[in-house]
Amino acid sequence: MIYLDHAAATPVNPKALQAMLPYFAEQFFNPSAPYLPAKRVREAYENAKAILAQVIGAKSVDLVMTSGATESIQLAFTAARGKVLISKVEHAAVLETAKQFDYGLINVDKAGTIDLDNLRAQLTDEVELVSVALANNELGTIQPLAEIAEILREVRLDRRARGIKTPLFLHSDASQALNLIDISVARLGVDLLTLNAAKVGGPKGVGALYVAHGVRLKPLQYGGGQERGLRAGTENVPGVIGFAAAAEEAKAHLAGNRKEYQEMAFALKRELAHTSIVSQIGGKVNPVELKYLGNPKRQLANFVPICLPGIDAERLIYKLEQQEIYLSTGAACAANKGSKSHVFASIGLSDEEIAGSLRISLGSTNTLEQMPVVANALAEAVAEELARTRRAHG
Repeated sequence: MIYLDHAAATPVNPKALQAMLPYFAEQFFNPSAPYLPAKRVREAYENAKAILAQVIGAKSVDLVMTSGATESIQLAFTAARGKVLISKVEHAAVLETAKQFDYGLINVDKAGTIDLDNLRAQLTDEVELVSVALANNELGTIQPLAEIAEILREVRLDRRARGIKTPLFLHSDASQALNLIDISVARLGVDLLTLNAAKVGGPKGVGALYVAHGVRLKPLQYGGGQERGLRAGTENVPGVIGFAAAAEEAKAHLAGNRKEYQEMAFALKRELAHTSIVSQIGGKVNPVELKYLGNPKRQLANFVPICLPGIDAERLIYKLEQQEIYLSTGAACAANKGSKSHVFASIGLSDEEIAGSLRISLGSTNTLEQMPVVANALAEAVAEELARTRRAHG
C-alpha cells in the first residue's frame, strides 16, 4: 500500500497509541469522580492539556478540548454576534459555519494566498471575526497570519480612537499545520486557534480550541460544566492524552519531517518529469500538461497538488486504487458529497482543470523509494485515460 492522503487522516503515532492504551481499560475512571483513582486520571488529563498547550506556546487554561476541528471552529465563531469574514479557500467546516452569520469572502490569488488589500477593504465597523486557516487543506498554502493579525490590530486601534466598541477577533484553523509548522499563538497574533488530533498522528474525534484571555464564547452544549462550562460532557481522556503525545512528538521532529517531505516531494516531481505526463519531453509535445498548484515557496512541505487538464481525476484515483495507491481529488468531505472543490474554483481553475486536479499529501507512511512507483503508475493511468478518450471520440 502507498498512502498519499495524509491531509485527510494520519495513522496514530506509536508513542501516542502507547500513551492512550492504559486509559481504555485499566485507568477507565471518570476524571470528575471524587475518589483517588479518578483523581489520578484527572491529573493525567490535565497534564496532557498542559503538554498540548505548551506545543503552541499557550497555557492549559487557554485550551478547550473538543470532538474535533469542526466543533472547535463552531465554538470559536460564538465569539461573534455581528459580521464575519473568511477567506474564499477555507475548509467546509469554516464556510458552512460562516453561513450562519452575515458573512463576507476575502479574495485569494492563484496560489490561494489571501489578498490583504481586499481584507482591509472589507473590514467595516460591523465585522467582529476574521477566520483564515494557517495552511490550506487542499493546496497546502501557508497564509501570512502575522500580517493579518497586524492589520486587525490597526483596525482595533482605529475603532477605539473613534469610540467604537465592536470587538474584532482573529481565528485560524491550524489543523493541517501542527505537524509541519512551529506554532506560537503569540507570534501568529491569533485570538482563537483550532487544532485537530487526526492530522498530526493523534486519534480521530479529538480537537482543541485555543482561546485568548478576554475572548468570550457561548457553549454549544450544556451539562456538567466541563472545560470551563464551554464543552459539557465526560472528558475523552485517552483521546486527549494521545493528542498531546502526538503533538509533542511532531514538535520534536518538525525540522526532520520537513526535510524528509521536501526530499520526497522533489523526488516525485523529478520522476514525474521523466514520464509521459509532462507537456514536453525530448522536444515532443504531449497531449497533457502537468501543472503544480499553490506556491512552493509558501506551501506545506508534504503537499504536492497537481492539475492534469482534460483528464478525469476521479478515474485516475480508481485506477491507482487497484494498485493500492491511495490519493484524493481534494478535501475528503467534498469528495464524499460529490461536489467540485470550491478551493480550486476560488484560485481561478476552469471546470476542466478542477476535474483534473489531484491532492497528493505525504506523511509518515511514505518513503523515497515509493516516489518512482507513484510517478510511473500515475503516468500509466493517464496514458490509459488518453487512449480511452481517443476511442470514445472515434
